[in-house]
Amino acid sequence: MAQKQILVVEDEEDIQELIKYNLNKEGYQVICAGSGEEGLQVTKTNYPDLLVLDLMLPEMNGLEVCRQLKSNSKTSHIPIVMLTAKGEESDIVLGLEMGADDYVTKPFSIQVFISRVRAVLRREKEFKINDSDILNFTGLQIHIGKHEVHVNEELINLTYTEFMILKFLAQRPGWVFTRGQIVDAVRGDGYAVTDRAIDFQIVGLRKKLGSTSDYIETVRGVGYRFAEV
Repeated sequence: MAQKQILVVEDEEDIQELIKYNLNKEGYQVICAGSGEEGLQVTKTNYPDLLVLDLMLPEMNGLEVCRQLKSNSKTSHIPIVMLTAKGEESDIVLGLEMGADDYVTKPFSIQVFISRVRAVLRREKEFKINDSDILNFTGLQIHIGKHEVHVNEELINLTYTEFMILKFLAQRPGWVFTRGQIVDAVRGDGYAVTDRAIDFQIVGLRKKLGSTSDYIETVRGVGYRFAEV
């Protein structure tokens, strides 16, 4: 099987070398860029399997790099893991809204970083879900076509919005979604859903999920995700 190629866009040489060394050890082919502009050009030339993108970059910041790549049909499919400094919650939200797949905050554990990279690459293989599909988790079953949810084999009654939120998150375990992204995913014609309403829907959904409510995780300052299993 061909090696997965990862582009690391990071201007701090020590961090760049640390990431490159450890990704190489994991069997990935790594190329590096030291600025946003260079990262953009290398991506368009090499089409890597994944981008590790620092947000604070010279010439062009990481958010602008992300925006340009995700708005280009030739590069929009390339998954992006953002590197951010602690406290940049607003930038994390913006990056996720633009289409980034995950983020790691500095300083970071290299083991955690590697696991995030693996998880994002794993996700790229999945999720052509049909209406007839059933999502099975320990204690929880979601029937997409029937709009039915069973907790420990007992049918529970969810509202349309609760079901759509659960379905959206459960189809992408581990992915972090902002409230805005969830709104866009569940909003129907003439159906009003706001960012604030999502929080109330999540509270109600967790109550109904009972012993399986821990599947819905809150990511502080960002949004929600379905726990990876």
